[in-house]
Amino acid sequence: MSWRVVVISNRCKLDYKMSSLVIRSGEDEKRIHLDDISVIICETTAISLTAYLLAEIAERKIKIIFCDNVHNPAAELIPMHGHYVSAGKIRSQIKWTDAVKANIWQAITERKIQNQANVLRKIGNIDKAMQLDEFAKKVMPGDITNREGHAAKVYFNALFGMDFYRDSADVRNSVLNYGYAILLSCFNREIAASGYLTQIGIWHDNASNPFNLGSDLMETFRPIIDYFAYSCGFKEFEKEEKLQVVNLLNSKVNINGAEQFLNNAIGAYVRSVFSAIDEKDVSKITNWYEL
Repeated sequence: MSWRVVVISNRCKLDYKMSSLVIRSGEDEKRIHLDDISVIICETTAISLTAYLLAEIAERKIKIIFCDNVHNPAAELIPMHGHYVSAGKIRSQIKWTDAVKANIWQAITERKIQNQANVLRKIGNIDKAMQLDEFAKKVMPGDITNREGHAAKVYFNALFGMDFYRDSADVRNSVLNYGYAILLSCFNREIAASGYLTQIGIWHDNASNPFNLGSDLMETFRPIIDYFAYSCGFKEFEKEEKLQVVNLLNSKVNINGAEQFLNNAIGAYVRSVFSAIDEKDVSKITNWYEL
């Protein structure tokens, strides 16, 4: 099982040779076997790479993320053939019924709020955690009463203070935005590898969003990034801080009674959601519950 997250931060050339990623910088050369890699992040624009390497990366379903000139995620590579029966998977995805999607979204929203409550417990805010517990119990199919929105307001105010706004120029927002982008890319990788389209979501339905389904499925994992943003204490958000966010993919979570690396847990979770949809049984969904 692939596990390495490779971050390329300096000017170099990336190539393919004998099943390995070859990184050349001046006279220096480093090789990493592709089967060990789950994600490659090109953190600088001063990188050149071969089309052959990109084809091999796509074939092995390795997620590669390209950053812009200010080092923020800007694009990613998604293979056209993510699964050997992808045509059948996509046909079934198009036919997902509103009733099934409503029940799945209810389960996702309920778990997201519960995980937010767990974060508040970790920081000692028991009263607000209990309030979120009550919100989670009242989530209805499709979250038609918007418990998610109400919970988010209570949650972020309790976590970051009453003067915190998601669109403010705040280091914590930089951490959240970067972390969410990395998380979304990992979900898109697993969705494509399972043969589904990232564009067709369960609840998210924005015509200009190519990652509606990834945006849906990542919701229960967002609190991992939230807690890191709360606890990291960053005063600035530059290269070293971003590497710490990326390294969260190598942190461990408890999922289904077993400890797994976050990157692998995401794959198990995504596959469980698709099983739940196919079998019309939300109890099939596996969720992380503790860092």
